[in-house]
Amino acid sequence: MKTKTTNEILIIDLEATCWENDRIPIGQKVDIIEIGICELNLKSEIISKKQSIYIIPERSEINGFCTKLTGITPKLIEEKGIYFEEACEKIRNEYHSVPLTWAGFGNFDREQVIEQCDWLSIENPFSGHYLNVMYEFKKYFRLPKQMGLKRALDHLKMDFEGNHHSGADDAYNTAKILRKILS
Repeated sequence: MKTKTTNEILIIDLEATCWENDRIPIGQKVDIIEIGICELNLKSEIISKKQSIYIIPERSEINGFCTKLTGITPKLIEEKGIYFEEACEKIRNEYHSVPLTWAGFGNFDREQVIEQCDWLSIENPFSGHYLNVMYEFKKYFRLPKQMGLKRALDHLKMDFEGNHHSGADDAYNTAKILRKILS
């Protein structure tokens, strides 16, 4: 399916199971545990529909290090989590995501969505058109190297809103950067 140009871009930020020093325990794999998502309307420049979709990890467990970094606990997942496949369906239905451009800060989000969809043999809820905001930011300001989300906001003299490593807050702050470089 060809991506059509629309006035909406979906911005996502994933949180995933993680381990100290990236030491993944034998038998476990990185699992998405939160999809933070919001929508940027290019005409009105309004950022809306911000939410966190919590995901039940199917190949790994949430440990203390991961909870400390993301704030996501096994109890939170038990209470609010849905399976990744259900999350993809929710995104398709609530955001009409299939024809839209989607974006994230870096390539991890895109790669992890593709990897997890492949593992489950399900269709990606997003289009083939992905914008790497970290790269676009570097290119826009002709910077010698890429920088993280917080530093990019500092560069724009913008405050970080919310909690870093909260998927919804990181997606929202990424949308603010994208809005600035696209306006």
